[in-house]
Amino acid sequence: MTKLDDPTRLQHMMDSAQKLLKFSADKTKEAIESDEVLSLAIVRLTEIIGEAAANVSQEKRDRYSQIQWGRIIGMRNRIVHAYFDIDMEVVWQTITQDIPILISQLEAVFRDEGIEL
Repeated sequence: MTKLDDPTRLQHMMDSAQKLLKFSADKTKEAIESDEVLSLAIVRLTEIIGEAAANVSQEKRDRYSQIQWGRIIGMRNRIVHAYFDIDMEVVWQTITQDIPILISQLEAVFRDEGIEL
């Protein structure tokens, strides 16, 4: 398996975060919960963000410590290891509160690193 570089991992995080907002736009938590395909997609995108974050180099994570790397990775671990007990309230709060902030933070990283959006 090829080791992906930090810009690629950061792009995976951005792509998944943007899709989370797109898929959940104009939806309520209840609408997402009642749509099995949508809720599975949202959980998977959240997992991808965490997996990509876990594989960003420690150097980059230290440099951009304003990003909540530990919380992001912890969310991924919770989803993967407790897949049968996912709290959609936490996922909803992540989408509505944390993802917009993460996107802004990633945009700043991309500018700083010269990564094209």
